Amino acid sequence: MTEGILPISPPRLKICGLSTPDSVGWAIDAGADAIGLVSFPPSPRHVEPDRLAGLADLARGRARIVLLTVDADDALLETLVAAGHPDLLQLHGRETTDRVAAVRSRFGLPVMKALGIATAADVEKARAYDRIADLLLFDAKPPKDATRPGGLGATFDWNLLREPGFATPFLLSGGLTPTNVGEAIARVRPAGVDVSSGVETAPGIKDEALIRAFASAVKSAGETPAV
Repeated sequence: MTEGILPISPPRLKICGLSTPDSVGWAIDAGADAIGLVSFPPSPRHVEPDRLAGLADLARGRARIVLLTVDADDALLETLVAAGHPDLLQLHGRETTDRVAAVRSRFGLPVMKALGIATAADVEKARAYDRIADLLLFDAKPPKDATRPGGLGATFDWNLLREPGFATPFLLSGGLTPTNVGEAIARVRPAGVDVSSGVETAPGIKDEALIRAFASAVKSAGETPAV
């Protein structure tokens, strides 16, 4: 990893795709220690830089601010970082290991690399990013015809991660809901979990009750001995 960036502790609970002041408040009040703001126009959760800045300001000092981008170039990242002053960059596209390292070095911020998982082969491919990114995020691999790489509400076989053997801490994502997140944590024991569509009533529309239920389930799972 590039020198000069302080190690980052993984968020226990990240709620992603927040696009309104209310949803940011709901997430933080429920106990989320990280909120995700999406800059990717095909996503129903996309926020423009001016809105991103306002949402980030609401969370600053209360939860870590994660900026999610998909194959963004340096010019776009510069604009977004200047607007939102995030604590962490989440790269959710096809960024190579070299690109992850370059972004980390250029912007002086920790980087979380999202990786799509469907098979054991995908887990093996993900090993290339171990010790390159500060955090990893394992998400369900999208279908080939998908218009966006995440937030699709799909799960994958969690057993693939029962003994992953990664040095870099990882978060679990992909189809998590208040109903299944406890089982997911028990099976995988990730450093944290990341949810978006699982706390929505429609794509991009967060629900306060679902956020609270999800956070409560995560808290309860953390109080349960490992199996």
